[in-house]
Amino acid sequence: MTDQTSTVSSARGADLDPDIRQFVARMSAAFASYPNFNNLPFPEMRRACEQVRAPWAAGGPVMSQRTERMVPTPAGDVRVRIHNPSLRAEKPALIYMHGGGWTTFSIDTHDRLMREYAARGDVVVIGVDYALSPEVKFPAAQQQIAAVARWARQHGAELGIHRERIALGGDSAGGNLAITTALRLRDEGDAGAVHAIVTNYAVTDIYSTPEALQRYGHEGYMLGADEMANFWENYLRSPEDSKNPLVCPVHADLRGLPPVFMVIPECDILTEQNWRLARQLEQAGVRVTPSFYEGASHSFLEAMSISALSNRAIDDTARWLRETLEPSRP
Repeated sequence: MTDQTSTVSSARGADLDPDIRQFVARMSAAFASYPNFNNLPFPEMRRACEQVRAPWAAGGPVMSQRTERMVPTPAGDVRVRIHNPSLRAEKPALIYMHGGGWTTFSIDTHDRLMREYAARGDVVVIGVDYALSPEVKFPAAQQQIAAVARWARQHGAELGIHRERIALGGDSAGGNLAITTALRLRDEGDAGAVHAIVTNYAVTDIYSTPEALQRYGHEGYMLGADEMANFWENYLRSPEDSKNPLVCPVHADLRGLPPVFMVIPECDILTEQNWRLARQLEQAGVRVTPSFYEGASHSFLEAMSISALSNRAIDDTARWLRETLEPSRP
């Protein structure tokens, strides 16, 4: 496995794909209309994020069925949104967790991305509106997602999905929740509830190398070093939680996990730690497929309305899901 993290310094954003650079610039300009964004109360901060992200979540595929349900969990009922692209029975399912540092974003900000996965992979995508931090800390969101995975398996026929073809996926903090929830289910004796994992520029460790933080941890690459530190503070009950393998999977025994597909952008403070986790998965005997995208930033998948690179990454993931969950189907 080759780590393709670049070490050549560059001007801020100059190494981005042109379409991704436009996406970052437009997103940054939209957030600039909230000059006190970082000081807003969390409910207002989340509303601002919804407004900024709304244009990027619009459009895209129309689902055959789109429903919402409330799923009871030990950590409180959680809303799920179910995207079913076709009437084909017993499709695979992708339970998807949005990013946002465990603090912001929602199943609305990521609605189009989930519909794109559903349509391109012909899979049922279940978006989880998990509880956000800092109002709720680790492990509440993870417990909710584990309960949704068990619920989806139990209600497979009702939901139109095959109970033995369920994947967990997510981006950024949602990618962290995907892989750590799979670890939780394995440790609790429910490894069979998950048959594949997708991580998109996932948070895998509280530690990022100084080189990554210096090069990519500032304006121009979507995820700043200070921003990531604040997210960790919001999510963890105490600094000791960062040593927990269900928080930072780089500390986990990864054996027994199902196949993992990792979307890894070139220009992100999380890139190095994603490559590190990919190597650890391989050493643990897990079938891991790292997919590297030159010129991509954190959050780049949301630029699918203007970016060929984003669309290629979504297509790559959809193809992998089909091949992994339905190997007999072309």
